[in-house]
Amino acid sequence: MLFYYFNSKKELFNYLFDYGIEFIIKEYIEKLDENESDFIEKYRHASQIKLKLYQQNPYIFDFFATFYIKEDIELSKDMKTRFENLRNLGFSKMFSNIDKSLFRDDLEPDLVMRLINLTFAGYEKELINRLKNENLSTADMEPYWGDFHKFLDALKKVYYK
Repeated sequence: MLFYYFNSKKELFNYLFDYGIEFIIKEYIEKLDENESDFIEKYRHASQIKLKLYQQNPYIFDFFATFYIKEDIELSKDMKTRFENLRNLGFSKMFSNIDKSLFRDDLEPDLVMRLINLTFAGYEKELINRLKNENLSTADMEPYWGDFHKFLDALKKVYYK
C-alpha cells in the first residue's frame, strides 16, 4: 500500500528527508530563543526543546541521527548540503546575542566561546562514538540528557564569574 503513494524506496526516502528537514526547522530551530544571552542556558533550553520533540516524535530524530552517526549511509550532494545548512542555521541561532560579560574576567571572551564550542564538539564526538553501535530507535536516551545537563552546570563553574 505504501508504494501506492510512492513509486520507489528512493522517492519515499526523499519525502521523509524533506519532511524531516521542515519539521526540525519549524518545531526546533524556529523555537530557539535568540533573546537568551547566556550561552550555556541557550544550550540548556535548546536541549529541552529537543528532548520534548524527541519524546513526541523520536523517529524523525532517529532518522537524522542515522546520517550523522552512521558513516555508511550515502546522501546525495543536495541532501548533504541541505543537512549541513540545517546544522548551520541552528548554530547561527545558538551563537547570536551572547552576553560575554558573564564569562570570567581573567579569560578573553572569544577564547571562552571557542573553548566552550570545542568542548561541545568533543562531547558530541564522544556521544556519537557511544551511540554508533546502538539501535537508535530503542536506545534509552534519558541518561544522556541528564548527563548533558550536569555537563552544562560544570561548564558554568569553569567559565563563568
